[in-house]
Amino acid sequence: MKKTYISNNINDIEAVAQLKQARDVIATELGKIIVGQSEIIEQLLTAMLSRGHCLLVGVPGLAKTLLVNSLSRVLDLKFNRIQFTPDLMPSDITGTEIIEEDVSTGKKHFKFIHGPIFAQIVLADEINRTPPKTQAALLQAMQEYEVTTAGQTFKLEAPFFVLATQNPIEQEGTYPLPEAQLDRFMFDLHIDYPSIEEENKIVHTTTADSQPDLNVVLNAEDIITLQSLARRVPVSDHVVSYAVRLVRKTRPTGAEPLDYIRQWVTWGAGPRASQYLIIGAKTRAILDGRPTPEIEDVRAIAKPVLRHRLVTSFSAAAEGVTSLDIIDRLLKEPDLADQTAA
Repeated sequence: MKKTYISNNINDIEAVAQLKQARDVIATELGKIIVGQSEIIEQLLTAMLSRGHCLLVGVPGLAKTLLVNSLSRVLDLKFNRIQFTPDLMPSDITGTEIIEEDVSTGKKHFKFIHGPIFAQIVLADEINRTPPKTQAALLQAMQEYEVTTAGQTFKLEAPFFVLATQNPIEQEGTYPLPEAQLDRFMFDLHIDYPSIEEENKIVHTTTADSQPDLNVVLNAEDIITLQSLARRVPVSDHVVSYAVRLVRKTRPTGAEPLDYIRQWVTWGAGPRASQYLIIGAKTRAILDGRPTPEIEDVRAIAKPVLRHRLVTSFSAAAEGVTSLDIIDRLLKEPDLADQTAA
């Protein structure tokens, strides 16, 4: 039974307060099944309310599928999981046409059978295991929120959220996503191993006979309403300026690039990164019950937004420098730090 947290006919300030309450309840519900991962859960909610998609990287056995499935149950959204394999075809994702006979007239006609992409939360498991042609079918749906086949266009049901996973330890026989396609994902989230306390709890709970029930907190209509609310959140000029300056500093070309950026970065982040930093900061603020974002909100999501948008050079690889190392150093730049203090 769903308890209503987002009421009708209320102003935006009241809706923000109700969203914070709903977020706390969602965390409590997911905590019945998912041990830890509070930061990942918050980032998934941030991306969803920002109308973005996520790339999730982690070794097998870290409950990525369970997390996404549980989130879909708490939000009462239709969930589909697609296991990507080398022989997966685009039609296996989007759907296919079959010939169907009308028993009353004997006439035959084509009928489109929806594929697993027709869901509201889609888990694309090991997306780098399938060839580029099949990857492109998913990425087109992510960008356009529709599927075109046999000359017909089918709209995907809103809200539509794709979470694609990659296994970082098995790279043989994979097809890594090109940088231009990686840019379609709002966040690049990395799930780490649990702490010893969390792992003890995981073992205790998963080897017991009982399975906790999850209560629905929000539904599709609520999510769509909150996505519009996030877009209406006001943001000050100095927060936008900070996000744009941070992204521009990732580029090795332009006016006076930083020496280490010129040495370690081949391509920096594009304008989409600036957009995601601001809409993500807006969403993070209202999830926390605040009516407008601060620079700290931009800094908090800088790593998942920028991590996969920096193409590092051979020099960086030779020196063991990662994109996270570069982002960490950028966030400590004196002129950006001065704006934070302001």
